[in-house]
Amino acid sequence: MIDTYSIPLHDVIRQFKLSILSPATNLDAIRLTVEDVARPGLQLTGFFAHFEPMRLQVLGNVEISYVTTLSSQERSEIFDRLFSYKIPALLIARGLTPHQEILDMARKHNITILGTDEPTSTIVSSIITYLKAALAPRITRHGVFVEVYGEGILLTGGSGIGKSEAAIELLKRGHRLIADDAVEIRKVSSDSLMGTSPELIRNYIELRGIGIVNVAKLFGMGAVKQENQINLVVNIVPWNTQAVYDRLGLEEKTTEILGVDIPTYTIPITPGRNLAVILEVAAMNNRQRKLGYNSAIEFTEQMNQHFDANLGK
Repeated sequence: MIDTYSIPLHDVIRQFKLSILSPATNLDAIRLTVEDVARPGLQLTGFFAHFEPMRLQVLGNVEISYVTTLSSQERSEIFDRLFSYKIPALLIARGLTPHQEILDMARKHNITILGTDEPTSTIVSSIITYLKAALAPRITRHGVFVEVYGEGILLTGGSGIGKSEAAIELLKRGHRLIADDAVEIRKVSSDSLMGTSPELIRNYIELRGIGIVNVAKLFGMGAVKQENQINLVVNIVPWNTQAVYDRLGLEEKTTEILGVDIPTYTIPITPGRNLAVILEVAAMNNRQRKLGYNSAIEFTEQMNQHFDANLGK
């Protein structure tokens, strides 16, 4: 199930050090639910078709210059209508001073007016980037998430299969833990997923028979990481003598998460298999494939050339 998130307006104010020029009485309760930011242009002329009132509205030098050409009565009327849509807030960039009519209508409709000294394009792009990350579609998956040679590997499999034990072995080999047991996954672009740990269990790992271990304190802060892109899914399963496993690696399997296909390996385990080493090889092999090299295809081509060359001899 995909979770829907919102972010308090106060978080945006703190993040970008915005000044509060005129607060709404319910400022603490205002939350942003869409990742886009709008600059009302046509709306200032009275055209409100397709207007999106859920967006944070931003006025820059162009908008303020236009508003200045209007009469006091016209300014009051246009901002009376704009604020009647109950926008979350109005941000005025470049350190510009809002007209008195803007402040009057904001108080009438209980709308927050914010200010910043940043150029309009800079603050708009920065806020959009911040909101895209904060409001990205997300789900929580059971598993262990580790970084191995820069590759984010999501370990999945049944409870007790050995995911946490494999993560501990990877930590001893210099790699990093991101999440154990529960992994929060956010879709930050059309083809990119980021994984992190819920705040409550961050840096902790559970080992059956030992209990909960604080990885940051036991192995040092270099052994943990807050988030990473998910580059590979490794599904760990018990060895089944009746199952047929990929021996060459020609079959490229993927797992769909939030509409993004992630390369996937299924690794069967038996007592004695060094899972940590296998995961290191999987990470390096995945990096090679992203760079355009596929050892399975190269091996198959060499075999075909060998048989073609010796055909009929």
